[in-house]
Amino acid sequence: MRAGDLLRQLDQRLLPPLTRAVGRLNDRSARFGVLTWAALLSTAAVLGTAVWAADDTPVGDRTVGEVTRVGVVDGDSVPGYLRSAAADLAALPTAAPATGDGTYALVTLGAYLPPQRLAAVLGDVPVSTVFGRVPLPGRQTEIVKIPALRVPDDVVAGMEQVAVRKDTEAADYRARAAAVSGDGAAERELRERYASGAGVAAAEAAAYRTGCACVYAAVVRATPGVLRGVAARPDVRAVDPAPEVYRLDRTVFTPPLPEQHDVVRPPADSGPTPDPTSDGRGEPAPVSPAPMGESSEPAPVVTIPSPEPSSVEPTEPAPPTVATSPDATGSAPLAPSPS
Repeated sequence: MRAGDLLRQLDQRLLPPLTRAVGRLNDRSARFGVLTWAALLSTAAVLGTAVWAADDTPVGDRTVGEVTRVGVVDGDSVPGYLRSAAADLAALPTAAPATGDGTYALVTLGAYLPPQRLAAVLGDVPVSTVFGRVPLPGRQTEIVKIPALRVPDDVVAGMEQVAVRKDTEAADYRARAAAVSGDGAAERELRERYASGAGVAAAEAAAYRTGCACVYAAVVRATPGVLRGVAARPDVRAVDPAPEVYRLDRTVFTPPLPEQHDVVRPPADSGPTPDPTSDGRGEPAPVSPAPMGESSEPAPVVTIPSPEPSSVEPTEPAPPTVATSPDATGSAPLAPSPS
């Protein structure tokens, strides 16, 4: 009931009896006392209605729109970040948090690892997600976030889903390249860029389908003692604890890449990096050379569909549909994104 309706009902019930009482009283002091009481009762009714209306207003989630960020951003010092993460890990209290579920942490690996190697590094620790990308020499590749509650099974399944999506992406680029008509310089450049994008997508699909060495970070949740044990493992570069994180759907994790050693900047995959795109017959998948002037910065993080839950689940499981992180804009290979 609205406050106005309640006040109208009070007026209808209280005022007529009071008016009749005033009419029957001839004594001036009696009339004054009745009017005083009427005023007090009306004031109390108004105040009570206002308090009731205020208490009845639903309170929304005050944390909506807030995003917690864990990791690095462009321009950060990588050695500084590693020292800070180590100090934060050492400063964690030995006792487990009051929730008993442990502390979320971002585990950064020293190299790109295949799914089976993850079992030795993270197999006994509850994992939420892993981060991966295909390190192609001289090329930009997409960073993917794969929900992985069971390592390595969920990682392998997630890579297969990414491979299917990349096959579709490559076919779309090829179709767009074929649809470009004309023989001018602009048309040739556009066809080359579409063909380049198709080559990168095809190489990524081939790599993920064969379970490539592409995983470089993971989000885990464990007690401080377990996290310190993970930090001491050979393939682990850093464990960055995030006790402030309670909801994964409002947290952005940005781990440094294995090739970033001094300052966080867009990576340039080059040098003798092993080619992870073998098609199983010893022949690498075709990749067009990078056009001049193209950035080698990886594309934004893209989350693939979540796998079926297992007995070990984080507090906030990954969403069941394709989504980007709060600071991502979607999949964007090196060539122009299809529209």
